[in-house]
Amino acid sequence: MAIRDWPADERPREKLLERGAESLTDAELLAIFLRTGVTGKSAVDLSRELLDRFGGLSKLCLADQQQICDAPGLGPAKYAQLKAVMEMARRALKEDMQSGDALTSPGAVRRYLSLLLKDKPHEEFWAVFLDAQNRVTQAEMLFRGTLTQTSVYPREVVKRAMAHNAAGIILAHNHPSGVAEPSQADKLLTQTLKQSLALVDVQVLDHFVVAGAGGLSFAESGLL
Repeated sequence: MAIRDWPADERPREKLLERGAESLTDAELLAIFLRTGVTGKSAVDLSRELLDRFGGLSKLCLADQQQICDAPGLGPAKYAQLKAVMEMARRALKEDMQSGDALTSPGAVRRYLSLLLKDKPHEEFWAVFLDAQNRVTQAEMLFRGTLTQTSVYPREVVKRAMAHNAAGIILAHNHPSGVAEPSQADKLLTQTLKQSLALVDVQVLDHFVVAGAGGLSFAESGLL
């Protein structure tokens, strides 16, 4: 049965308008994005199949062009739309992150970093630079590594902090394993960076480890 033949309160678009986007399942949200199904399958049925095929909404959103184009009901146009949606979300979060005090409202920084890093297949090390009023001025990937480790050079971190005239810095990296617990190497690196940056009057405000849908804050865990 086509979605247009469903009861009005069960159609994804009408349900969203009446109850809000948060009331929809992943399949229903994806169905609105797809707009149409394929022969013999509604957009919701197709969405369920795609979520099973890719292993969830997050992995679908991060799939490469060939994977998207090989999937039934998708193609180059849908790939372009999907990447545009993801980029709009990242830019919106970046604007939100840069609009206020990163210390009194750390949620925006974490949401931005989580969206950037949570499903990367390799480790990345990022720095968020802040001015003297704790406003975010720039976020930058400094190092990229492998599945299990990233080489981080404190001198390069200091150079980038000085280039951005930063007064503070929030460090972040991801664990593709999905385990947020920092390693001993993570802890030692954080202390080394804290000491190195203190020499140029840049304060390390936090080190955020992104792992899957969760994460760990060094500051909140008493590790700074």
